[in-house]
Amino acid sequence: MDLNLIIIILSIVFVAALTRSTFGFGDALIAMPLLALFIDIKIATPLMALIAFFIAISILIKNRDKVEFNSVWRLILASLVGIPIGLWYLDDINENIIKLILGIIILLFAVYNLTKPKLHQLKSEKYAWIFGFIAGILGGAYNTNGPPIVIYSSLKKWNPQNFRATLQGYFFTTGILLVISHGIAGNYTSQVLTYFAYCLPVVLLAVIIGAKVNKKIPIIRFHKYIYMILIFLGFMLIYNSIKNLM
Repeated sequence: MDLNLIIIILSIVFVAALTRSTFGFGDALIAMPLLALFIDIKIATPLMALIAFFIAISILIKNRDKVEFNSVWRLILASLVGIPIGLWYLDDINENIIKLILGIIILLFAVYNLTKPKLHQLKSEKYAWIFGFIAGILGGAYNTNGPPIVIYSSLKKWNPQNFRATLQGYFFTTGILLVISHGIAGNYTSQVLTYFAYCLPVVLLAVIIGAKVNKKIPIIRFHKYIYMILIFLGFMLIYNSIKNLM
Protein backbone atom coordinates (compact mmCIF):
# COMPACT_ATOMS: atom_id res chain seq x y z
CA MET A 1 0.00 0.00 0.00
CA ASP A 2 1.08 3.56 -0.68
CA LEU A 3 2.54 5.04 2.52
CA ASN A 4 1.27 8.54 1.71
CA LEU A 5 -2.25 7.22 1.26
CA ILE A 6 -2.08 5.39 4.59
CA ILE A 7 -0.95 8.58 6.35
CA ILE A 8 -3.80 10.57 4.78
CA ILE A 9 -6.39 7.95 5.78
CA LEU A 10 -5.03 7.74 9.34
CA SER A 11 -5.09 11.54 9.66
CA ILE A 12 -8.71 11.75 8.50
CA VAL A 13 -9.79 8.90 10.75
CA PHE A 14 -7.98 10.41 13.74
CA VAL A 15 -9.75 13.76 13.41
CA ALA A 16 -13.10 12.03 12.88
CA ALA A 17 -12.62 9.68 15.84
CA LEU A 18 -11.45 12.54 18.06
CA THR A 19 -14.61 14.49 17.23
CA ARG A 20 -16.79 11.45 17.97
CA SER A 21 -14.96 10.72 21.22
CA THR A 22 -15.17 14.33 22.39
CA PHE A 23 -18.74 15.15 21.47
CA GLY A 24 -20.36 11.75 20.90
CA PHE A 25 -21.07 12.11 17.18
CA GLY A 26 -19.76 13.67 13.97
CA ASP A 27 -17.26 11.04 12.81
CA ALA A 28 -19.06 10.14 9.59
CA LEU A 29 -19.79 13.81 8.89
CA ILE A 30 -16.05 14.50 8.84
CA ALA A 31 -14.63 11.26 7.52
CA MET A 32 -16.90 10.23 4.65
CA PRO A 33 -16.55 13.31 2.39
CA LEU A 34 -12.76 13.35 2.91
CA LEU A 35 -12.17 9.61 2.55
CA ALA A 36 -14.20 9.60 -0.65
CA LEU A 37 -11.56 11.88 -2.18
CA PHE A 38 -8.86 9.24 -1.74
CA ILE A 39 -10.47 5.80 -1.64
CA ASP A 40 -13.52 4.15 -3.18
CA ILE A 41 -16.80 4.84 -1.36
CA LYS A 42 -17.38 1.05 -1.27
CA ILE A 43 -14.27 0.83 0.92
CA ALA A 44 -14.86 3.96 2.98
CA THR A 45 -18.43 3.07 4.00
CA PRO A 46 -17.80 -0.36 5.62
CA LEU A 47 -14.49 0.94 7.03
CA MET A 48 -16.25 3.77 8.88
CA ALA A 49 -19.00 1.39 10.01
CA LEU A 50 -16.37 -0.77 11.73
CA ILE A 51 -14.56 2.25 13.17
CA ALA A 52 -17.76 3.83 14.49
CA PHE A 53 -18.76 0.55 16.13
CA PHE A 54 -15.32 0.21 17.72
CA ILE A 55 -15.51 3.78 19.06
CA ALA A 56 -18.96 3.14 20.58
CA ILE A 57 -17.73 0.00 22.35
CA SER A 58 -14.56 1.73 23.57
CA ILE A 59 -16.53 4.60 25.10
CA LEU A 60 -19.22 2.40 26.62
CA ILE A 61 -16.76 0.08 28.37
CA LYS A 62 -15.65 2.86 30.71
CA ASN A 63 -18.75 5.06 30.65
CA ARG A 64 -21.74 2.70 30.69
CA ASP A 65 -22.70 4.10 34.11
CA LYS A 66 -23.16 7.54 32.49
CA VAL A 67 -25.67 6.32 29.90
CA GLU A 68 -29.18 7.73 30.40
CA PHE A 69 -30.89 4.36 30.07
CA ASN A 70 -34.38 5.75 30.59
CA SER A 71 -33.99 7.65 27.34
CA VAL A 72 -31.87 5.13 25.43
CA TRP A 73 -34.21 2.15 25.56
CA ARG A 74 -37.13 4.33 24.45
CA LEU A 75 -35.09 5.81 21.59
CA ILE A 76 -34.01 2.35 20.44
CA LEU A 77 -37.47 0.75 20.58
CA ALA A 78 -39.09 3.71 18.82
CA SER A 79 -36.39 3.58 16.12
CA LEU A 80 -37.00 -0.12 15.56
CA VAL A 81 -40.65 0.71 14.91
CA GLY A 82 -39.75 3.55 12.57
CA ILE A 83 -37.11 1.74 10.50
CA PRO A 84 -39.48 -0.57 8.56
CA ILE A 85 -41.78 2.38 7.88
CA GLY A 86 -38.87 4.26 6.36
CA LEU A 87 -37.80 1.22 4.37
CA TRP A 88 -41.24 0.39 2.97
CA TYR A 89 -43.14 3.66 2.63
CA LEU A 90 -40.60 6.39 1.96
CA ASP A 91 -38.63 4.62 -0.72
CA ASP A 92 -40.37 6.52 -3.53
CA ILE A 93 -39.85 9.99 -2.03
CA ASN A 94 -36.86 11.91 -3.39
CA GLU A 95 -34.04 11.43 -0.90
CA ASN A 96 -32.48 14.81 -1.66
CA ILE A 97 -35.70 16.71 -0.93
CA ILE A 98 -36.04 15.01 2.46
CA LYS A 99 -32.38 15.69 3.31
CA LEU A 100 -32.78 19.31 2.20
CA ILE A 101 -35.73 19.76 4.56
CA LEU A 102 -33.83 17.98 7.34
CA GLY A 103 -30.79 20.19 6.77
CA ILE A 104 -32.91 23.35 7.00
CA ILE A 105 -34.55 22.13 10.23
CA ILE A 106 -31.17 21.26 11.80
CA LEU A 107 -29.70 24.60 10.74
CA LEU A 108 -32.61 26.63 12.13
CA PHE A 109 -32.62 24.62 15.36
CA ALA A 110 -28.88 25.11 15.95
CA VAL A 111 -28.88 28.81 15.07
CA TYR A 112 -31.86 29.44 17.33
CA ASN A 113 -30.16 27.67 20.22
CA LEU A 114 -26.98 29.67 19.79
CA THR A 115 -28.92 32.94 19.85
CA LYS A 116 -31.55 31.87 22.41
CA PRO A 117 -29.71 29.61 24.90
CA LYS A 118 -32.70 29.60 27.29
CA LEU A 119 -34.61 27.18 25.06
CA HIS A 120 -36.99 24.93 26.98
CA GLN A 121 -35.40 21.80 28.43
CA LEU A 122 -37.03 18.42 27.83
CA LYS A 123 -37.55 16.86 31.26
CA SER A 124 -39.99 14.09 30.38
CA GLU A 125 -38.75 10.88 28.79
CA LYS A 126 -41.93 10.59 26.70
CA TYR A 127 -40.36 12.74 23.98
CA ALA A 128 -37.79 10.00 23.41
CA TRP A 129 -40.50 7.98 21.67
CA ILE A 130 -41.11 10.78 19.16
CA PHE A 131 -37.47 11.51 18.38
CA GLY A 132 -36.58 7.81 18.24
CA PHE A 133 -39.46 7.10 15.87
CA ILE A 134 -38.41 9.93 13.53
CA ALA A 135 -34.80 8.72 13.71
CA GLY A 136 -35.91 5.22 12.77
CA ILE A 137 -37.88 6.43 9.76
CA LEU A 138 -34.99 8.56 8.51
CA GLY A 139 -32.53 5.77 9.20
CA GLY A 140 -34.58 3.18 7.37
CA ALA A 141 -35.21 5.39 4.37
CA TYR A 142 -32.06 7.50 4.04
CA ASN A 143 -29.52 6.24 6.61
CA THR A 144 -29.67 9.55 8.52
CA ASN A 145 -30.89 8.50 11.96
CA GLY A 146 -28.30 10.55 13.84
CA PRO A 147 -29.64 14.15 13.72
CA PRO A 148 -32.93 13.55 15.61
CA ILE A 149 -31.05 11.70 18.37
CA VAL A 150 -28.47 14.48 18.70
CA ILE A 151 -31.21 17.14 18.78
CA TYR A 152 -33.11 15.21 21.46
CA SER A 153 -29.94 14.81 23.55
CA SER A 154 -29.14 18.52 23.28
CA LEU A 155 -32.67 19.42 24.42
CA LYS A 156 -32.22 17.20 27.47
CA LYS A 157 -29.29 19.44 28.53
CA TRP A 158 -27.21 16.53 29.76
CA ASN A 159 -23.68 17.20 30.95
CA PRO A 160 -20.88 16.39 28.44
CA GLN A 161 -20.15 12.94 29.93
CA ASN A 162 -23.78 11.79 29.89
CA PHE A 163 -24.39 13.29 26.46
CA ARG A 164 -21.39 11.48 24.99
CA ALA A 165 -22.11 8.13 26.66
CA THR A 166 -25.84 8.13 25.95
CA LEU A 167 -25.32 8.70 22.24
CA GLN A 168 -22.98 5.71 22.18
CA GLY A 169 -25.64 3.59 23.86
CA TYR A 170 -27.97 4.37 20.97
CA PHE A 171 -25.41 4.20 18.17
CA PHE A 172 -23.99 0.94 19.54
CA THR A 173 -27.32 -0.81 18.94
CA THR A 174 -27.82 0.62 15.47
CA GLY A 175 -24.14 -0.03 14.75
CA ILE A 176 -24.61 -3.76 15.34
CA LEU A 177 -27.23 -3.88 12.58
CA LEU A 178 -25.03 -1.83 10.26
CA VAL A 179 -21.93 -3.96 10.81
CA ILE A 180 -23.90 -7.18 10.28
CA SER A 181 -25.50 -5.77 7.12
CA HIS A 182 -22.10 -4.97 5.61
CA GLY A 183 -20.93 -8.47 6.52
CA ILE A 184 -23.92 -10.11 4.84
CA ALA A 185 -23.35 -7.95 1.77
CA GLY A 186 -19.73 -9.10 1.60
CA ASN A 187 -18.32 -5.59 1.96
CA TYR A 188 -15.50 -6.55 4.32
CA THR A 189 -12.84 -7.14 1.71
CA SER A 190 -9.20 -7.75 2.59
CA GLN A 191 -8.48 -4.11 1.74
CA VAL A 192 -11.17 -2.83 4.12
CA LEU A 193 -9.90 -5.06 6.94
CA THR A 194 -6.29 -4.01 6.29
CA TYR A 195 -7.22 -0.33 6.51
CA PHE A 196 -9.19 -1.06 9.67
CA ALA A 197 -6.18 -2.77 11.27
CA TYR A 198 -4.01 0.25 10.46
CA CYS A 199 -6.65 2.61 11.90
CA LEU A 200 -7.21 0.82 15.23
CA PRO A 201 -4.22 2.31 17.13
CA VAL A 202 -5.06 5.80 15.84
CA VAL A 203 -8.72 5.42 16.80
CA LEU A 204 -7.83 4.16 20.27
CA LEU A 205 -5.54 7.16 20.79
CA ALA A 206 -8.31 9.51 19.65
CA VAL A 207 -10.79 7.90 22.06
CA ILE A 208 -8.38 8.39 24.99
CA ILE A 209 -7.67 12.03 24.11
CA GLY A 210 -11.33 12.75 23.39
CA ALA A 211 -12.36 11.41 26.80
CA LYS A 212 -9.98 13.80 28.52
CA VAL A 213 -11.13 16.76 26.44
CA ASN A 214 -14.80 15.91 27.05
CA LYS A 215 -14.34 16.05 30.82
CA LYS A 216 -12.72 19.48 30.68
CA ILE A 217 -15.38 21.26 28.60
CA PRO A 218 -17.87 23.29 30.71
CA ILE A 219 -21.45 22.22 30.08
CA ILE A 220 -22.58 25.59 28.65
CA ARG A 221 -19.67 25.77 26.24
CA PHE A 222 -20.11 22.09 25.37
CA HIS A 223 -23.64 22.63 24.09
CA LYS A 224 -22.52 25.66 22.10
CA TYR A 225 -20.00 23.41 20.36
CA ILE A 226 -22.76 20.88 19.70
CA TYR A 227 -24.89 23.53 17.99
CA MET A 228 -21.91 24.68 15.92
CA ILE A 229 -21.38 21.11 14.69
CA LEU A 230 -25.09 20.86 13.92
CA ILE A 231 -24.88 24.06 11.88
CA PHE A 232 -22.09 22.47 9.85
CA LEU A 233 -24.14 19.29 9.47
CA GLY A 234 -27.16 21.30 8.33
CA PHE A 235 -25.09 23.18 5.75
CA MET A 236 -23.60 19.93 4.45
CA LEU A 237 -27.03 18.32 4.05
CA ILE A 238 -28.38 21.41 2.28
CA TYR A 239 -25.36 21.73 0.00
CA ASN A 240 -25.29 18.06 -1.00
CA SER A 241 -29.04 17.96 -1.55
CA ILE A 242 -29.08 21.04 -3.76
CA LYS A 243 -26.05 19.77 -5.70
CA ASN A 244 -27.74 16.43 -6.37
CA LEU A 245 -31.05 18.08 -7.31
CA MET A 246 -29.43 20.35 -9.92
